[in-house]
This record gives sequence, C-alpha cells and structure tokens, in this order.
Amino acid sequence: MSIKNRVLVAAATMTMVGGATAVGLASAQASTPSCDGACLTISSEQYGPSTAAPFVLDVLRQGEKVGQPIILFRASNSDPAEDFTVLDNGYVSTYYADGLVSALVDSEYANNEAYEIEYAPYGVDSGLCVGLGLGITAASNGTPVALASCGVSSKTVWIVDGTLPATNTLTPTPATSLIYNPLINGSDTNFSDPYVLHYPGNAYPTDMPRVQLNTYSLQEYAASSSTFPANVFQNEMWAGPVSVPVPPPSPSPSPSPSPSPSPSAS
Repeated sequence: MSIKNRVLVAAATMTMVGGATAVGLASAQASTPSCDGACLTISSEQYGPSTAAPFVLDVLRQGEKVGQPIILFRASNSDPAEDFTVLDNGYVSTYYADGLVSALVDSEYANNEAYEIEYAPYGVDSGLCVGLGLGITAASNGTPVALASCGVSSKTVWIVDGTLPATNTLTPTPATSLIYNPLINGSDTNFSDPYVLHYPGNAYPTDMPRVQLNTYSLQEYAASSSTFPANVFQNEMWAGPVSVPVPPPSPSPSPSPSPSPSPSAS
C-alpha cells in the first residue's frame, strides 16, 4: 500500500472550493490543544457550526478499540474523543490500486476524492478509523458506524459524492459558510441509491443512550428546487476532511544565458 498523506489544518477554518464536491474543513473549535493544527472537526449540516450549540463527530466514551461506536457530541476543545486526523490517499482510483476498494467501486467513482478519518486523541494516532461496525462486510441501511482498523478494507474509506473541483484552491472561509456533501462508504456498490454516512432522523445528540451514526441510502427532498447535493437531507451532509491532490508546482524557468559580449571593433 502506498503511504497516505496526512491532511494538516493550516488555518482554523478552511474550505476547498472550485466545484460542487468541495468539502469544508470545519473550525478547529473541537480539537484539544495537543491536536490543534493537525486535527479536524467533522460536523453535519443539521447540527454543525451554524447552529446555536453545535455537535460534532465523537468516539463514544473515548474508547480506543475496534467496534467503538461513533456518535455526535457537544463541540469542545477539551474532549479528545473529538480529535480526528485525515489519511488522504487521493482519488478512489488510488485506493483501488492499493487493494482497498473493488473494481466495481473504482469503475463508478475513480475520479472522486476519498479518504480515511483516523481517531487521534490528543493528537496521537490510534490506527483506528471511522468505518463500519464489527462483523460487517458492506454498508446497507442501518449499518452501525464504529472504529475499525485503518488501511485494511473499504469499510474505512469515505468517498465524496460528486465531481472533483476543476481547481485546487485552499481558501479561508467563515465556519457558517462550510460546504457540505454526502460521504459514501467505500464498501458500497449500490450506485443508484448509495449508502452514505447518516445520523438517524428520529434522534437528537443528547438522547440517552447516545445514538450511533450509521449508513443509509441517500435521501433527497422530492419537492426541492435545489440541485444535488443541496437537496440532500441535512443529516446526510457533512463538512470535514478533504484535500484535493494539488498538482506539483511548475518548475522555475531556467535563467536565460547571459548574452555573449559583442566583439570589439578592430
């Protein structure tokens, strides 16, 4: 497997812009000081920074083990359960080359951005990523989302739903202007109704016991005048990690050779 690139936060709030699938980097407000600058806050459009009391992606009870449920919890800069970093391997085609997604997924999403979201309490890598629960081989309706070993299977790969931006520009933006998109699980082969990261619609983040995220088929408002993905249910829209691979800078032009001195007149 190729070495994945870690996405670093160069500013408190950033957004990839330039196309429909740009995904905002949420404000670092929920990262602990030890992780600040390397961690990302991942939020849903339904309960994100634009709300009075935002809730963000969280590992239940800070449990660092395979199968630990992923929930939403009140944003806090003292809660290590909200510390995540991003392992970015570029496009889906790269994950296919690494053996992490199937040829079928590659044929549908080869040019889409994809990444893994690693749990990193206090900035320390755990080797565990947001994925599907224990014993599950592929996403479906109601599949629980939990920690799983990074870099092992398609179950920890998340695909940005849409076409890549035409340009690769990193631009600061207010937290309230984050760009949200659905995230398809890499194990999914249901391309007509893909299974995406989903917060149950009949739940609220303060419910007890805490409600676990799951995957569910993409839901769109039938009567909406908006175009995709703006017409997708807010509990399936996420702002968080993405780093569109930026082409290497063009080499600096070689300096022009100094003109030869004119011959002296005889």
